[in-house]
Amino acid sequence: AKKMMDRLRSLSAGPNTIDLMVYYDPAEAEKAVREGRLKAALIIPPDFSKNVARGMLPETGLILDNTDAVSATALRQAITEAFTSLNVDAIPIRPDRNQPVLRLLELYPKLDYDASIVPGAVVMAIFMGTMTTGAFNLVMDRFLGVHESYLSTPLRKEELVLGILISGVFITTLIALIVLGAGILITGLQVEGGFSSYLSAVAVIILTATGLLSMMCIFLARVDHPRIVGLFGGFLNIIFFFPSGAVYPVESFPDWLHAFSKVNPEFYAVHALKLILFKGADGSALQTDLLFLLGFTAVMSLISTLLYKRTL
Repeated sequence: AKKMMDRLRSLSAGPNTIDLMVYYDPAEAEKAVREGRLKAALIIPPDFSKNVARGMLPETGLILDNTDAVSATALRQAITEAFTSLNVDAIPIRPDRNQPVLRLLELYPKLDYDASIVPGAVVMAIFMGTMTTGAFNLVMDRFLGVHESYLSTPLRKEELVLGILISGVFITTLIALIVLGAGILITGLQVEGGFSSYLSAVAVIILTATGLLSMMCIFLARVDHPRIVGLFGGFLNIIFFFPSGAVYPVESFPDWLHAFSKVNPEFYAVHALKLILFKGADGSALQTDLLFLLGFTAVMSLISTLLYKRTL
């Protein structure tokens, strides 16, 4: 068992393939995997070393979060290599009976690649919705001179910003739900958790749409030409979508990019949707994602209201 831990530590300190954390309760380790705090849990039973010394079959268990195929494959390969490199000095009672055996336990039904990118497609739809609604309508109204009509009303700027956000959230949420439904039908994705998971997914979509629309209001608060929106769109799409973990695990990113993902709202949206759709996660597992999205939305809404000017 000590040799096994030494090899795992070498993977952590050398090539940095894994980050090693020690749990003393297998149930807590499995819970951490189910909630997305760990990618896998290696269970080394108390009698592992004794079984090796006795020449009996030494077994360990690897609990995998198989909803992330890239991470699961990398972890399975790394830990299997660590097992096969163990040198066992005991003379086995039966031939080949003292070689460690790794028992794999995949917690969730197998996901095809096309099903695994459904959360990313939904978040992309939300982002594209924020580009074509909300603040974009405000820019077009300025460009066409239509905004003079509602500036002549007694509406305060807070009410104008709220109206822009409500209309944008309604349309963006509708677009995202259409993409989600199409993705489920095309890929045959079996949503874990039933009807409650669908409600949770709608809540995450609405919250994400509100936050991103508020952010776009900040960027476009003083813009008066639609071409600038196009320039912002391509740039922001790359900046926010690719470090979101939608197509590749953020744990494999360089340190600076991994740090950016921790303040990227799309990362939390993708993570929350994966927990809901693939794992049927409850509120406790979604707490971190929802708190960040709520805080992000509140801050962006406040700043967008402060920057908006009720003038020509």
